[in-house]
Formats: sequence, C-alpha cells, structure tokens
Amino acid sequence: MPQTEPNYSIPLSYRRMENLHIVFWLLKDISWCLVWKPLGFAMIFPTLIIAIVISIRTRHMVSELYHNLAIVFWISANSYWMIAEFFHFDEKIVFANIDFKELSIVPFGIGILILAYYYIIWKPRNKGAVETM
Repeated sequence: MPQTEPNYSIPLSYRRMENLHIVFWLLKDISWCLVWKPLGFAMIFPTLIIAIVISIRTRHMVSELYHNLAIVFWISANSYWMIAEFFHFDEKIVFANIDFKELSIVPFGIGILILAYYYIIWKPRNKGAVETM
C-alpha cells in the first residue's frame, strides 16, 4: 500500500535523549510531591538542559521547535513553583493580591503565547509546509 503522507522520523540518539528527559522530569515532580528537596533541585538542571538541547536540535522543524520551546517554559515555571513551595515563600504576597507562586504564570504564559503564535499565525500562513503536527 503506497504511503500518502510524509514520514516523520528522528535519530535514535534524539529519541533516547527525549526518553531520558522524561525520567528526569518525573523524578523532579515526584521529588516535589514527596518534598525531597535535594533530588528535586538536582533534577531541575538535567530536565531543563535536555529540554533546551531538544529545542536546539529540532529548530529546523517549526512545529517541533515551538512545542519544545513551550516545554522549556513549562519546566521553568514548574521548577520555580517547586522552589517557591520548598522555601515556603509561595504564598507570600509580592504585590496587590499576587503571591510568589502566581508569578509562575509568566513562563507558563510565555509557553502558551508561543503555541498560540504557532497555531493561530504561523500554521495558517504555511498550510503547505510539511510539519509534524
């Protein structure tokens, strides 16, 4: 049977890095949940660094780049929130009625804006482009 749509594949080394990234991410979030501060802090760096490396490696595929950049900001927001809870400043007021935990909305929002740009502006303008999504 002939294939009618393009095939998407990535090198095995990239896939292995993505899978390892998931392990680090889960360890970070489990550490957060169980309040294992040393492991939680330690897992921020490999999780974030691998997310950045994946973004750089996939920069030639617009869909992958935008989604991976959103993940970088998601991990950043998530890590900040974890640190705020670990150091018990998450509920302290920064200004007005906004607490320190709520400042994580900034990187979360940047991730959403990146994806909104991709889906609302880039993708409709590039309908013929071969993408992964």
